[in-house]
Amino acid sequence: MPLQSRFVSPLLCLLLVAACSGLTLGQEATTEKSIEGKYLSNVRQVTSGMVKAGEGYFSPDGKQIVYQAVPPQYPFYQIYTQPLEGGKPELVSTGRGRTTCAYFTPDGKDILFSSSHLDPNMTQTEQEEIARQEEERKSGQRRRYSWDFDPYTDIYLKNMATSKLTQLTSEKGYDAEGAFSYDGKKIAFCSDRDGDPDIYLMDADGTNLKQLTNAKGYDGGPFISPNGKWIVFRSDRKKEGFLQIYVVSIDGEKEIALTDNVGVNWAPYWHPTKPYIIWAGADHSKPGRPNYDLWLMKYEETDDTIKPGPVWRITDSPAADVLPVFSPDGKQLMWTSTRTDDHSSQLFIADFTFPEDESTAGQ
Repeated sequence: MPLQSRFVSPLLCLLLVAACSGLTLGQEATTEKSIEGKYLSNVRQVTSGMVKAGEGYFSPDGKQIVYQAVPPQYPFYQIYTQPLEGGKPELVSTGRGRTTCAYFTPDGKDILFSSSHLDPNMTQTEQEEIARQEEERKSGQRRRYSWDFDPYTDIYLKNMATSKLTQLTSEKGYDAEGAFSYDGKKIAFCSDRDGDPDIYLMDADGTNLKQLTNAKGYDGGPFISPNGKWIVFRSDRKKEGFLQIYVVSIDGEKEIALTDNVGVNWAPYWHPTKPYIIWAGADHSKPGRPNYDLWLMKYEETDDTIKPGPVWRITDSPAADVLPVFSPDGKQLMWTSTRTDDHSSQLFIADFTFPEDESTAGQ
């Protein structure tokens, strides 16, 4: 999941992994004992063979994943699905254009994703990117990363049985970062169709559009709560380039900030059965390069608000850890990490233990 190119400084560091870019952020050595064993067990890498891969989501039955990856032979991310137990990646997107943010429908029959493959200048766009990457390889210098809010990016739905591709948005501008409600009736997504990235809600067929946020700056990465009442998202409305976690009611009438610090808090995701939200974040209040790790918050929900509660740090690897998601049964955690041998970003999965269950971890 991306941010606009105008958002730089601390946010830029995160976005290298945010778009699965092979970031080697925070690879400094550490001698402190890791906390990860309290919460994560049976950690294993689940993607390989791609230049970089990440932002993975589970199928409703938990047996497959869908994710974005840059294949060796193409300069832009494409969408793939693969079984968790064996099997090879299967291309979901068209094989051309910039793609991002894939998500299964609740019945598992279709996959939602965003793509710019209808760019009328697609060949030129590809050739320009290939030339830039080749220049970087020759010079050994990587350009400053920024996510391209491609104005030809729209949201599509692909039926996995028939391969039929249905276009759900067609407004000029960037439409992406979409996810279904648990009942499959609604899609929350990010759009800059009014000149500024905001959160929108539409029916599953692309109709009945409603804009939910309209603050200055970036609002993106929305996910609808399991009970369908709230949408969690990230925003830099308080300070440009410094993301905080917010929730907005499904009708757009109430907004609550869940984090408020000097840092980047990014990629929030609901636990399916317990009152927890997990996200990636880093402290930018001190000089130097911060490390991005996963953080867990317990919240309290009432009829008209969500109250933030205690927060736990889940990972402390010297690699960057971002884009965490829970499995449908809430027992596993999948995230994007550069804890690979070559420091490329890939997907990892682990069995998850909640803070209140630490004493029984590993038993």
